[in-house]
Amino acid sequence: MDKELLAMLVCPLCNGKLKYDRDAQELCCHYDGLAYPIQDGIPVMLPEEARRMDADEKLATSPGRTGEA
Repeated sequence: MDKELLAMLVCPLCNGKLKYDRDAQELCCHYDGLAYPIQDGIPVMLPEEARRMDADEKLATSPGRTGEA
């Protein structure tokens, strides 16, 4: 995924920063708990196409978390 494109993309719902999950090929908004798919190298930035992240997934990867209990 192109770094310049990643820097320009924001969540279409909250305009917040997205985190790129290379393994899952998704752009994740931890505020809204949505993961937007990347299909054939193209981000699908439609909320109705996004996967809703579960609470554990959202909390485990939210900004500011270190992963330590």
